[in-house]
Amino acid sequence: MINGKIVVYTAGTWDLFHRGHVNILRESKKLGDVLIVGVSTDKLVKKYKKIYPTFSYRDRKCIVTACKYVNKSIIQDILIDIKILKKYKVDIVTIGDDWKDKKLKGLEYMRKNGKVIYLPYTSHVSTTVLKRKIIQSAFDIIKADVLRTSQKD
Repeated sequence: MINGKIVVYTAGTWDLFHRGHVNILRESKKLGDVLIVGVSTDKLVKKYKKIYPTFSYRDRKCIVTACKYVNKSIIQDILIDIKILKKYKVDIVTIGDDWKDKKLKGLEYMRKNGKVIYLPYTSHVSTTVLKRKIIQSAFDIIKADVLRTSQKD
C-alpha cells in the first residue's frame, strides 16, 4: 500500500494487444487504486515462450502505457520479480489463470505477503490464436490470388 492506496501489479508480454489484454488490465484496475503493469523484455519472452514477440519491448510498453487503466508501466526482466513487488509495495498480483499451476517465486512471495488473484484467460483471443489467424489469412490470400491468376489464362 502506498499512501493508503491499494497497489495492484500485473505483468505480461502484451504482444498483438487484444481484448484479452484489455480484460486483464480492466479487472486488475478494479481491485485497487494504482495499477502497475510489468512489460516483459524481448529477452525474457524468448526465454519462457521460446520465440520473440512480434512487437519490440519499446512498442509493447508504449501500447500498454497508453491504456486508460494503467497508472504506470515498468520493465519486467524476471517473471513476477520480488524486488519489484517490494519496491512498489504491491498488495495484489493478478495473473491469468493459465499460470495457476506454474511455480514462480514472486507468486509464492505474494501468497505470504499479499494476494494473488487469477483472472480468466481468454484463450479464444490469445496472441497465439491471432498469429495463427494471420498465417491462415495470408495463405487464403495467396490461394485466392493463384486461383484468380489461373482463371485469367
